[in-house]
Amino acid sequence: SVKRASIFQLEISERKHQKEFKQRSNLIGGSSPFIYGKINYFYPVKLGVQKQFLLGNKSNKNGVSITANIGGGLALGLLRPYELEIEKNGKLTYIRYESEDSILFRTGAVNRGPGIGRGWNHLKFTPGLYLKPGLRFDYGRYNDLLAAIEVGVAAEVYSKKIPQMFDNKQKQFFFSAYFTILFGKRK
Repeated sequence: SVKRASIFQLEISERKHQKEFKQRSNLIGGSSPFIYGKINYFYPVKLGVQKQFLLGNKSNKNGVSITANIGGGLALGLLRPYELEIEKNGKLTYIRYESEDSILFRTGAVNRGPGIGRGWNHLKFTPGLYLKPGLRFDYGRYNDLLAAIEVGVAAEVYSKKIPQMFDNKQKQFFFSAYFTILFGKRK
């Protein structure tokens, strides 16, 4: 209706740890950079429903309409191991933090970081929930132009702590703010 709407959401992203820092290998032939201390890539996948409520409408020619949004649903944390290529006994091999060679993760001579294809066969899942409230300010002229700004916050909580970096505090709760600019045409 004009005053209420339901929106179904699917959001896939990558969340990086604030202490991640790329560096290059000092070894000859080391090519792709790596992040010292990284254990896992973390991909939150969120599936949920958002409700919109019209708080104040505008006229056809000008003005601003204000809409309140509240959404939430299931969050699934995908953890892909961060595998490093190291030299062990004269051979190049890939290791991850949980493997029997994990001591080399700290002290080994890293040849290079992982590529996009590494670690998918050891994927782990962590279930959780998310909540995403916000306000949308629609200032588009007439009814055929869509121009709006949306601001809000988002919170995610997972069933267990998410290991992203070793020797750093693991978090189970993630909080963020967002700012969105919308533009386009209505039919």
